[in-house]
Amino acid sequence: MDLDPYGWPRAGALDVRQLPTAVGAQGVAPLADSLDRIHEYQRRLYAGRRYGVLLVVQGLDAAGKDSLIRTLARALDPAAFRAHAFARPLGEEVRHDFLWRVWRHLPERGEVVAFNRSHYEAVLAERLWPTGDIGVDWRGRYRAINEFEGHLHREGTRLIKVWLNTSQDEQRRRLLKRLDKPRKRWKFDPSDMDSWRARDRYLALVNETLTATHTDHAPWHLIPNDDKPSARARVAGLLADLLESLAPEYPREDIDCIEHYRALLRGEED
Repeated sequence: MDLDPYGWPRAGALDVRQLPTAVGAQGVAPLADSLDRIHEYQRRLYAGRRYGVLLVVQGLDAAGKDSLIRTLARALDPAAFRAHAFARPLGEEVRHDFLWRVWRHLPERGEVVAFNRSHYEAVLAERLWPTGDIGVDWRGRYRAINEFEGHLHREGTRLIKVWLNTSQDEQRRRLLKRLDKPRKRWKFDPSDMDSWRARDRYLALVNETLTATHTDHAPWHLIPNDDKPSARARVAGLLADLLESLAPEYPREDIDCIEHYRALLRGEED
């Protein structure tokens, strides 16, 4: 299949089930190198306070969203990094528009924020398992998401949106691992089986969603995810590249001001 630099099909209908879930690491920067770059360029981003970065991580249950974010967090200064996981909306969240619960968790300028699931649940999980009894204009939600992300981009927030593309066999293996290993059983929820049984319907919605919300300012990156180390290295490389492009240098210093206060601290001025 002919793919663009984002791993996006150049022509034809998108079907994530036909896209790679396991590829080699050739051409992918080593994870350690990308984490080093993230550490350095996040500091420059935080110092400049000009842009914010929002990393949206979507994938099937057991895709490794938590572990991916934990890996990236090793390189991120917690003073300017936050992660938030979105579950099924409840209570006050249901009584507001679907984007209401997202606004409060967006990055400030200088911050990196990672979403484990996101506003995209409102056109994926909520479409399969509705939380309210009112009619929903699903295509209207796609338009709202594109307008929302366009607004964020104009205001200085840059988005990285990744879909962790996991094969059925690998998802089964990871779900069984949650049941078989005592230290992982706490992560298993019976609702995991709902999405497992609805996998084909869910992926059909993923195809529609990715197609409708893939834009120049907020493209989707389709990450082969059967091999976790390779997937983590790919996402880390995306984040490192974006941070470097946004903050290649520290803010320019006012040399006269620096010399003035250096003289004061040395006792050279009254």
